[in-house]
Amino acid sequence: MTSVHDVATASDLPERARALFPLLDEQAATGDAQGRLTDDVVEALHRDRFWGMWVPRPIGGSELDPVSSLEAIEELAYGDPSVAWVVMAASLATGTGGAYLGDEAVEELFAGERLPVITGQGTRPGTAVSTDGGYLLSGSWSFASGIKHSTHIHTLAIIEETGEPRIFVLPIEKATLIDNWDVLGLRATGSIDYTIDSVFIPEAYTHFATSEDPKRGGDLYHMGIPGFAAICHTGWALGVGRRLLDELGALARQRAGRPGAHAENAGFLEGYEEAEGKFRAARALAFEVWRDAWATLAGGERLSVRQNTLIRHAITHVTWAVHEVGSFVYLAGGTTALRSGPIQRIFRDLHAGTQHMIVSPPVRQTIGRELAGLADGKVWRFMELVDPAKPS
Repeated sequence: MTSVHDVATASDLPERARALFPLLDEQAATGDAQGRLTDDVVEALHRDRFWGMWVPRPIGGSELDPVSSLEAIEELAYGDPSVAWVVMAASLATGTGGAYLGDEAVEELFAGERLPVITGQGTRPGTAVSTDGGYLLSGSWSFASGIKHSTHIHTLAIIEETGEPRIFVLPIEKATLIDNWDVLGLRATGSIDYTIDSVFIPEAYTHFATSEDPKRGGDLYHMGIPGFAAICHTGWALGVGRRLLDELGALARQRAGRPGAHAENAGFLEGYEEAEGKFRAARALAFEVWRDAWATLAGGERLSVRQNTLIRHAITHVTWAVHEVGSFVYLAGGTTALRSGPIQRIFRDLHAGTQHMIVSPPVRQTIGRELAGLADGKVWRFMELVDPAKPS
């Protein structure tokens, strides 16, 4: 398939993300207030081709490696956590669709001058009934981050006859959107609910939810959807943590020389040193884990159970380390952190991010079980350890 898309290089997207900081920072409060990204931000994301971060190169995407992806998401989250959240959710759905969907679907979805934006929900499944040439899809889903900016929906359902989990992609017009995103943080993601009622989905517009065998694209796609999700949440937390520390440092410098200023407060200085160390150690762990994982994938091999454990461990460890950092920043920020501004908004965004199931106690306990050597013979399926599938 010949593509008309201008493909961004692996080194280019982190730099483009960094260059977007002035725009993202300037418009973050507006997005937060209106419950969606601003038009200027969305247009910039199209222009700089962030929606195609994980789209296979043969159909016009960047097919960005995991380490560069971490850096790109980190930079976007530094500018505005909501922007990074929307980009990572849409990039995952759009990119994996490009890799795993059938040829008929990909030829239609990726034929235009502008890449599609596919978003949706892949954790709480609906149901699908087999019919001639495809499936009838029904269900109710929540937390569709970025759906207000999307052209298509990516959604999980269980095949009624077989119990097989599959991803379905359909035009957004086929769903009923429920504008109910009234939340503490990540308000600009517009992560509303949606329902679908007996909509026909052709076979080519579906793929096995746990697929690690791409129809197009390279070794990147052998990690499957959970691998992309791990990059998403790890990079996001890193950008949030770095921005909070930098905002607090700027506040301390601004107040230097005043009575009771942070610059002369031993407790603040010690606390900042500790928070900086926690953040940097967590970041080092994340990049160590992903450099190792990418070396394995790029060498044509699949990730081991332990490597899959560690990429999940990186998500939870980084997120909860940044949660501790954020708590210190908020308390040390005093009334500045309480009032409307970057620290308050990003603190709220952080606490919305910690509610995601991917960093929940059951997931952390499962990671701990494998790390402790208590899961012999098990394999990862999404965020659970299960027995390997028996050959058919």
